Amino acid sequence: MGLSEALGQRDTEALLPVTRAMELRKRNYYVERPLLNQEQLEELGCLTSATETHQWRTWFQCSYTRARALLLQHLPVLAWLPRYPVRDWLLGDLLAGLSVAIMQLPQGLAYALLAGLPPVFGLYSSFYPVFIYFLFGTSRHISVGTFAVMSVMVGSVTESLAPDEDFLQAENATVDEEARDAARVQLAATLSVLVGLFQVGLGLVHFGFVVTYLSEPLVRGYTTAASIQVFVSQLKYVFGLQLSSRSGPLSLIYTVLEVCWKLPQSVVGTVVTALVAGVVLVLVKLLNDKLQRHLPLPLPGELLTLIGATGISYGVGLKHRFGVDVVGNIPAGLVPPVAPNPQLFASLVGYAFTIAVVGFAIAISLGKIFALRHGYRVDSNQELVALGLSNLVGGIFRCFPVSCSMSRSLVQESTGGNTQVAGAVSSLFILVIIVKLGELFQDLPKAVLAAVIIVNLKGMLKQFTDICSLWKANRVDLLIWLVTFVATILLNLDLGLAVAVVFSLLLVVFRTQLPHYSILGQVPDTDIYRDVAEYSEAREVPGVKIFRSSATMYFANAELYSDALKQRCGVDVDHLISRKKKLVKKQEQKLKRLKKLQKQAGACLVCQQVSTGNELEGMVASGQEGAKAPDVTTLKALGLPQPHFHSLVLDLGALSFVDTVCLKSLKNIFRDFREIEVEVYMAACHTPVVAQLEAGHFFDASITKQHLFASVHDAVLFALQHPRSSPASPVLMTKL
Repeated sequence: MGLSEALGQRDTEALLPVTRAMELRKRNYYVERPLLNQEQLEELGCLTSATETHQWRTWFQCSYTRARALLLQHLPVLAWLPRYPVRDWLLGDLLAGLSVAIMQLPQGLAYALLAGLPPVFGLYSSFYPVFIYFLFGTSRHISVGTFAVMSVMVGSVTESLAPDEDFLQAENATVDEEARDAARVQLAATLSVLVGLFQVGLGLVHFGFVVTYLSEPLVRGYTTAASIQVFVSQLKYVFGLQLSSRSGPLSLIYTVLEVCWKLPQSVVGTVVTALVAGVVLVLVKLLNDKLQRHLPLPLPGELLTLIGATGISYGVGLKHRFGVDVVGNIPAGLVPPVAPNPQLFASLVGYAFTIAVVGFAIAISLGKIFALRHGYRVDSNQELVALGLSNLVGGIFRCFPVSCSMSRSLVQESTGGNTQVAGAVSSLFILVIIVKLGELFQDLPKAVLAAVIIVNLKGMLKQFTDICSLWKANRVDLLIWLVTFVATILLNLDLGLAVAVVFSLLLVVFRTQLPHYSILGQVPDTDIYRDVAEYSEAREVPGVKIFRSSATMYFANAELYSDALKQRCGVDVDHLISRKKKLVKKQEQKLKRLKKLQKQAGACLVCQQVSTGNELEGMVASGQEGAKAPDVTTLKALGLPQPHFHSLVLDLGALSFVDTVCLKSLKNIFRDFREIEVEVYMAACHTPVVAQLEAGHFFDASITKQHLFASVHDAVLFALQHPRSSPASPVLMTKL
């Protein structure tokens, strides 16, 4: 008995939600309110015009509070460092900084090679910019410094403007590497200063939104293509080949063909060194992934590989015995600051802007990911300023442009990094290496650095899986990804980015030109209107056509909007207006001829044709005073077919702004449909759109705010109450 009672109670509890849902479904809701057009809505809602604010006035105000706020805004370290919780965060930041520095050392050496510069300048670029970002940055977790994409972009500039062919010695036709490296360092440093100036300038004018034009598929397709560029650029170090310097369109293709042509000339010792280093790096990374939960810090595979390779190279004599190319001289100590060369600005300004935008896009996208994960805010404009100052100061100290590295940032986060103190620690560690330990890596084979670069491309090369995921999710984004990838591969990094941005913007315009147009019908017993082609129960309101577009109407699609409207209404509006005008014109010509005959025939002829004269007088009166006798020029009087609806409602809820072409198109719609005796109403306009309509002098004696309604349902009810009549703004009570 107790068991059956328990089961019955359980069944009753299970049925309660179902019963409650059925009751809610049966319950009727009534909304009773006056029918509202725009004028009545503004009066009822007490619309007030927003007070005009002059923000520029605050720029010239000076006070202690404002000065302090500006200082903390542009020098964020003063805001968070005094409140730094030493006991909770210092140990994690120290460990994270040490881990990042261990990665920064080999990557700095390798990415300098990728930029076409001596490896020591990668160490400089891992010190100065990182410390500057510690002072000015707002992201706590990104690791600023050398990055493969930025380095390959710099390398394309240095190799195109300072190719090996310009430094051939006349005596033995060999390249003067010292002069070439000096020229390329000056180019890279000047480029870094220009990149910094662009970024600081854009940040100060709050132009951080510029990266919104770089969508995620575009950035991922671009970085994937850049990784291919990086891979190809390292093949000469892997095989020990001497290749021609190329830049511009199809340079990647020509480089691959040249590598294939010269493969028989490969240095066996260099190839073996690169393969062994690559295998060791891959094994250590796999071991780190497998033992991730058990290791407090990841094994420094890159650093261990560099140390081991340098020791083996020094002990065995790889350079002299097997012809393996090594890093060479690494000067100890810091270099003095050098002013950029203004004469190079004209040739570098285009490259600088592209690198500035790409570097900031990578940094801010990664910074926002970590900010969302850890619950703080990243200021995009201040990030632009921070990166710009990092590159500006770095360029003065002979660094090349930098951004942030995804792999180092992930290591900084996973090893306990909480703030940019970790970045400061890593930069100080690099400083020690520059001052004391850098010269120990003089015998490091360049093939090992190439292996480090290629193995680190794993993350970016994995982005090829985007093709499958985007094919299933959004094929338009897939098209952007593919166009960006192909353009960057074929046209090089700068032109490829320009083509990708232009294509993505044109695609947005193209998509707004082809929105979804629909005729709406009322869902039974509701005030909800949906596309009759999609909702089988939605029914068109008799005598009323409701038209909606899924995109705003502006100059690029205004004509298409009008054409789609006339097509969806089922009436050939233009043809009907044309026929009407022809018939009216014929009547007028006939009247003129008859009047001329009247004058010639005289009064006698007029008397004999009294009945005809009466008819003619009526037609003359119709021609002269059409407003007093409209029945003569109506479609019915002219024998033309009448539309099967008397009112047209334009749902303008998707309208977000109004331009002059949109205003003209709306006026033409009113004119054309009134010409075929259909009254036009508008509904669901947002307040800013209404204000723009007023500013554009859209409303006049023939089109007033009484033609604009708060909702589609209000417009439909009014149209049903006043077929083919001008608005009189009544107050109707509606029950839904």
